[in-house]
Amino acid sequence: MIDNSKNRDLGSAGWWLPQVDGTLECKLCAHGCRLRDHQRGLCGVRVRQGERVESLVYGRIVAEHVDPIEKKPVFHVLPGSLSYSIATHGCNFRCLHCQNASISQVPRDMAVDASGVYRKPEEIVDSAITRGCRSISYTYVEPTVFLEYAYDCCLAASDKGLKNIFVSNGYMTKEVVAELAPVLTAINIDLKSFSDEFYKKICGASVQPVLDTIVRCKEAGIWVEVTTLLIPGMNDEDPELLQIAAFLAAIDRSIPWHVSGYHPAYRMTGPPSTPQSTLQRARQRGLDQGLHHVYTGNRPDFGGEDTSCPNCGLLLISRHGFRVTLNRLSGGCCPACNQHLAGIW
Repeated sequence: MIDNSKNRDLGSAGWWLPQVDGTLECKLCAHGCRLRDHQRGLCGVRVRQGERVESLVYGRIVAEHVDPIEKKPVFHVLPGSLSYSIATHGCNFRCLHCQNASISQVPRDMAVDASGVYRKPEEIVDSAITRGCRSISYTYVEPTVFLEYAYDCCLAASDKGLKNIFVSNGYMTKEVVAELAPVLTAINIDLKSFSDEFYKKICGASVQPVLDTIVRCKEAGIWVEVTTLLIPGMNDEDPELLQIAAFLAAIDRSIPWHVSGYHPAYRMTGPPSTPQSTLQRARQRGLDQGLHHVYTGNRPDFGGEDTSCPNCGLLLISRHGFRVTLNRLSGGCCPACNQHLAGIW
């Protein structure tokens, strides 16, 4: 396998292998695209040029913002802090309800190599520090598709004491997880459904690689949080909610599960917005399966964003929207019973 970081000039991509049929197989994500000359992968931003694969988006930033870390959503890493959020074009999913389709869905003839603004990794880190951020988030699109750039930014950020966070669909290979583990602080993985049929119909993918990535990231020591966007009539019934919650609880009951409300978007405008009652029910199902922390998203008005001590029940962190209004943690522990709260504080 071509290494991600060594002996790589600007634009050349890692994570591919030559095949006996003359193709070059991309080993970055679970699609495993086999590329012939000048052919792009499903992500739209990796292309074969002669006998190598190139990234068309190294350093080509199309989104760059300062966000509350709670917006990722990541609740158990540096709560109340700011995260410098960046993205290039591209994604390896084709979600019909994508909120960021204007940058994730790349037309085959789009000149993405001339898109956005070129930013060196060190410039991203300097901007993050200048803006008072304690982490960099690779988000808005699937960061795996710009892995070489994200990895270089992670290295530069780590050198300056910043945390690194992926907001991901979880479709990366086990080799990528192993490479990221030393430099990636946390990952929020979208587990969009527990149904392979849903993944194939709505996202153009399969569910098993996502489940595998959740397990691998946890085993690699990366802090893991999981988000499920609940779409009425599609993935919001009790049997599926219980399956997801039981899967997460079997890995680690301290994994935060975010159940978020859907709004019609992109090519999926049929289902109505998720009612608050569905989020409350999903939260309860997660708690019933033994998860310590289940949060509701996109509906900030009924307390589903608060963190309580799993031992004594004391309210530890109160949130409203993306704002922390109370934090009682003392050295990462509950002040009442001294129970350590899982996370990075």
